[in-house]
Amino acid sequence: MRSILRSLPAAFRRRGLRIAATLVLRAVLNLAGLAALLPVLNEEQKTQLLLAAKAGNSEARAQMIQGNLRLVLSVVQKFAGRGENLDDLFQVGCIGLIKAIDNFDPGLKVRFSTYGVPMILGEIRRFLRDNTPMRVSRSVRDLAYHAMQAREALQKETGREPRVSEIAARVGSAPEQVAMALESIVEPASLYEPAYTDGDDTLAIMDRVQEASCEESWISDIMFKDTVQALTPRERRIIALRYLSGQTQMQVAQAIGISQAQVSRLEKCALNHIKEQISCR
Repeated sequence: MRSILRSLPAAFRRRGLRIAATLVLRAVLNLAGLAALLPVLNEEQKTQLLLAAKAGNSEARAQMIQGNLRLVLSVVQKFAGRGENLDDLFQVGCIGLIKAIDNFDPGLKVRFSTYGVPMILGEIRRFLRDNTPMRVSRSVRDLAYHAMQAREALQKETGREPRVSEIAARVGSAPEQVAMALESIVEPASLYEPAYTDGDDTLAIMDRVQEASCEESWISDIMFKDTVQALTPRERRIIALRYLSGQTQMQVAQAIGISQAQVSRLEKCALNHIKEQISCR
């Protein structure tokens, strides 16, 4: 293993940062205390290497990277036990380290680690945010499983598609929670995924969305009219302007001739009525 560590500088020069980073991480994860064998730079050495790297010295830049690998390791270890691939996180952290080295101003009266740690941490968090799928809690998954079972049972009993309120009554949960649980387990689809294929002609989901936005949806219109029957004429107009025409509360207030505060109050009251209507179905 010592031979691996001695070969790290050559690995950095010959094969780049990725291979060397992988070697270091695997060694550190397999042997306790091996991080202490990595090269360490004092503040004076860091300053000299940073100045040389700013002047275009690639060897000084490589030494600065090697001398701060322990900094990356210390940040990566904070994510241990979270189910993440530490190998990937270490490599991403090295990218943050390189960015910190390239952007750090040696003239600042701060230590490099003070600037480097947030850069490394930010790069890792950005990677996790962009590449980690949304996770659904165990309780929501369990509710969705029971809701699907109840849905199948109700379909057999009634011979039709059951309402959300019926499924909720069967599993003993609120309709809103059941709807959210069922939606949470649906796999997301790309807008460019084919929705229909006929020979060489392929219709993507994006095309279907665009068509729906360009034409009046008579189904949505019927559902809307059916849902807002219990509203007053003014409330119906506010809801129509806000959610069918896409107007702001200020625009609605100007169109109706009342204040924005009144529009907000009436809209809230109308939405509560609609929620009650939906929950009763």
